[in-house]
Amino acid sequence: MITALDCLEKLVRCESPTDDLVACNEVVSLAASMAEEILGIPAQIIHVKGRPVFWWGAENPAVVLLGHLDTVWPHGSFEPLWDVDGDVIRGPGVFDMKAGFVQALFALKNISGSVALVATTDEETGSASSRELIEDLARNSKAVLILEASLDGKVKTGRKGTAMYQIHAHGKAAHAGLEPEKGINASVEIAHLILKLESLENSEHGTTVVPTVVRSGNTTNTVPDHAVLDVDARSYSQTDLVRVDVAIKALKAVHPEGRIEIQGGLNRPPLELASTKELFEIAQKVATEMGFALGGAAVGGASDGNFAAATGARVLDGMGAIGAGAHAQNEWASLRALNERSVFLARFVQEILND
Repeated sequence: MITALDCLEKLVRCESPTDDLVACNEVVSLAASMAEEILGIPAQIIHVKGRPVFWWGAENPAVVLLGHLDTVWPHGSFEPLWDVDGDVIRGPGVFDMKAGFVQALFALKNISGSVALVATTDEETGSASSRELIEDLARNSKAVLILEASLDGKVKTGRKGTAMYQIHAHGKAAHAGLEPEKGINASVEIAHLILKLESLENSEHGTTVVPTVVRSGNTTNTVPDHAVLDVDARSYSQTDLVRVDVAIKALKAVHPEGRIEIQGGLNRPPLELASTKELFEIAQKVATEMGFALGGAAVGGASDGNFAAATGARVLDGMGAIGAGAHAQNEWASLRALNERSVFLARFVQEILND
């Protein structure tokens, strides 16, 4: 009989970066074959806006176990591809979030009722294709449990909402030595904008506005006529995200002949504590009955739980792996927790279904 570790190894070795559609189809097909072997009932593979989605279980589930099978890792970028050392399992996407998917797959062996395990393949790039599917599932459910990794074993009771922007500064090229005064320096325009962006932050709501990637100029002796700035904005408050959005879209060039072009905007709304409170209390009750204390934490990263909660659904996130290092070379998941968290998930889901 195939074990949870066997399944995890196969999924991790089947590298599945989001932008490789062939690889994403392969990993979903592999997951579907595993589901049939473990659960005795085939999974469906549906396609949403051209992307594959794994679906096992009820057509209109009361409880949705929601995950994703894509990763941030390009082929061959994580070495070694697979390694187990004591309790530590390493590999691309093992923590974020293939271990969570495996835990849910085995939990389904011990659940009876209206439940479905759904895994998308575009979560790491913002869920543009799968967002409507997620929202539709959430609206009609009793609960949506997100299989993203835990925070040191704590489930995630809150997440910041996100907004992403790309700002283009358009200036005018000139020779940097002979006649720089005839140019409009796009790098200088971006520098002014960076200082304005910093002033938009608000610690009361955990609102951050972070300039990230900057690209400008072509040669060292030319006044740059074009510069590009990427911006990552996050907050626990949707109202504050809207405030930031309005302010960013109103940015203007300092030079009267310069021009600013803004792309992007609001992405995921916050996952607020009001959406997770009821399920967290049930989860704590189940954990106590099993003999351990379950903590909760609010985090800065976003997930598909943000979309689900925005529909009014009850949501609890961080139901997946115990480990660390998401998106980093030290990514790892706990071997021991594979079974322990799977059992906990099964009992938790059954408690929701029986409620």
